[in-house]
Amino acid sequence: MPITREALRYPAKRVLLARTRLAYVHLRNLLTDAMRDRTARVCGYVVVWLPDELITLFLEEGEVVNATSSSDGERFQEIAISDAIGRVPSSAEYGSICFHEALAEQLDTMFVTQTGMPLPWPHEIKLDDGDALLAFLYATMHDGVIELVDDSVVHYVAVSSGSPIRGYFADTQSGDVVAHLKMLLAPRGAAPPPVVRLWPRAEALPAQASPALIQAYRDLIVGLTTHLGASGAVNAAEIVEDARRPLVATHPLLERFAPTMPTVRDPVSDTLTLSNAIADWLGAVLRERAASGFAPEQVLREIVAARRHLFQAAGLFHALPWKLQW
Repeated sequence: MPITREALRYPAKRVLLARTRLAYVHLRNLLTDAMRDRTARVCGYVVVWLPDELITLFLEEGEVVNATSSSDGERFQEIAISDAIGRVPSSAEYGSICFHEALAEQLDTMFVTQTGMPLPWPHEIKLDDGDALLAFLYATMHDGVIELVDDSVVHYVAVSSGSPIRGYFADTQSGDVVAHLKMLLAPRGAAPPPVVRLWPRAEALPAQASPALIQAYRDLIVGLTTHLGASGAVNAAEIVEDARRPLVATHPLLERFAPTMPTVRDPVSDTLTLSNAIADWLGAVLRERAASGFAPEQVLREIVAARRHLFQAAGLFHALPWKLQW
């Protein structure tokens, strides 16, 4: 059965905002409200249906930690959080949005089934035969997840040692997990069967570096350039850029930090990888300038002072070749 992007629907522990026309919802305000009250911060997801794209935002403790995009509801790609939010117009005439609470295990599963590769089924397994499918799982002692997409409605069944143990169903569950799984798999006359895919156990949902941290690093590079210029360096911007270019081969995300492209999109990166890349860039600039009398530790203390605690939490100071004394 083909998956229809406009009809795609996922399970929810609790519906915080039922699917609503996007014209009535301001996404940034919705996300701000999700972060405002510590006691109300939830794990969940926001899905935005645009005319030509489906965007999923994954939230932990009320904060967006990752995002995906799909043009057809079947093939997804991870995209930068700022990019995902920026693609949603503030006053859209078309489109819709929902906000659902979900357990962490479901979020992990949603992300891996959108961005990963499923395991192959044996050719002899009939996927509309619940008993045969369960027998295969038990025989292989499978640990992972079964994903069923039935008329664009998505269900997940967690499997441990070959036995279904938990179900995340987008409809009302009837009976226990095994009984409901068999019901979904059972032939229904002329109706096409669901898409059934097998997955390994999902890893924890990866968290991207926050847009605020990425912007802070952009500002840090601007501050470094300004400091070099004020200290007498000729063509400070070229010095910083000349240090960046060779590092792109080792840190591809630095391609998104080209000083000559101020509107470039944010990279898709975790915090540690991003901090290591920025530390290498700073190190390359300051090591070269040390020969001209610049004191790297002093320069760093001056340019990071305003956001010292943010950079420390992100691991920047640990990645630098110099240990700063405060």
